[in-house]
Amino acid sequence: MLTFLSAGAGAGSALPPAFVLIGSNLKWLNSRRLSIWAGCDFPDFLPKQVEKIKDPYARNMASRIERIPVNLSKDRVMSSCVKPKEQKEANPVVLLHGFDSTCLEWRYTLPLLEEAGLETWAIDILGWGFSDLERLPSCDVASKRDHLYQLWSTYIKRPMVLVGPSLGSAVAIDFSVNYPEAVDRLVLINASVYAKGTGKLATLPKTVAYAGVYLLKSIPIRLYATSLAFNGLPLSTSIEWTNIGRLHCLLPWWEDATVDFMISGGYNVIDQIEHVKHKTLIILGEDDHIIDYKLGVRLHCELPNATLRQIPKCGHIPHVQKPDVVSRLIAEFVQSDQSQKSKLDSVSTVSVPVMISRTCTSRYLAYPVSPPSPQFRGIMLS
Repeated sequence: MLTFLSAGAGAGSALPPAFVLIGSNLKWLNSRRLSIWAGCDFPDFLPKQVEKIKDPYARNMASRIERIPVNLSKDRVMSSCVKPKEQKEANPVVLLHGFDSTCLEWRYTLPLLEEAGLETWAIDILGWGFSDLERLPSCDVASKRDHLYQLWSTYIKRPMVLVGPSLGSAVAIDFSVNYPEAVDRLVLINASVYAKGTGKLATLPKTVAYAGVYLLKSIPIRLYATSLAFNGLPLSTSIEWTNIGRLHCLLPWWEDATVDFMISGGYNVIDQIEHVKHKTLIILGEDDHIIDYKLGVRLHCELPNATLRQIPKCGHIPHVQKPDVVSRLIAEFVQSDQSQKSKLDSVSTVSVPVMISRTCTSRYLAYPVSPPSPQFRGIMLS
């Protein structure tokens, strides 16, 4: 359970980089003309605790969240999302989130993608986020997939660049294999795609499952998850982080939706990976302590049309910690017909041959110009 929590709770609960980072990481904040204000008008369906959030980027994005009707096979759900400010000719970028998180985890990166001229959606996955689930639908994998498809076919209607961080990568892979016509290309960030579902949690009695979910939203557990995703945060920052990350847990149906997903078995997309035919960008944080870098290398090997980029001095949630780099990587990938030739001002790369498994030929990974860390030199996976 902590594995899922750590992959999602921190992702949806960060302070703005101005509160956390110093030096060059602040350049993006000072150089962008973003509309940020302290006094936001929040939609009335958000928990009232949103008023206590100090992070101006979170407040700004929360004020943009709306609910739109999505028809499922047996019901209609008022689904929460942040819609684009304007429609573009190019295919849209659609941002998913990690396990038990919300679209708020994109509050730093989404404005930068919009500034880059991309039509950008941030969508809450069914069962998480701020959708109205008073009439609780099933929140298993098939239902999450159907919900995303129905939202896409009703509102987006064009092949999308589907971006999935952490467990959101499993959501993206599952969706792209089942509905390849709806996807133009994929971006997978610190992908959690080799877990075999929720494992033994699926066999728990419901009373035990509810007890575990109750702990899942507790402040101590969320603080611990934050410490895994980001190292060295001040306590005040971690507390603010946690308050944002657990905001959706305060909705009355959150426990039921989470238990429903847990006992359904969760995502197991290992056998689907080889069937992904879309062009894919894999982004890894160099200092991710949640997803082993070897799994990122394995994913790069197993996807037939993938490029890998590593972000130095970055943990599990690059779109929170390094939004300027992530937005540039995504924009370059979307806008370039030859992403292998991409050259970024802030992330220069060199190609380093890496031998990967007996069934894969030698492939090339992109690394920062600074020498790759020792564990990346001559990696061979058996």
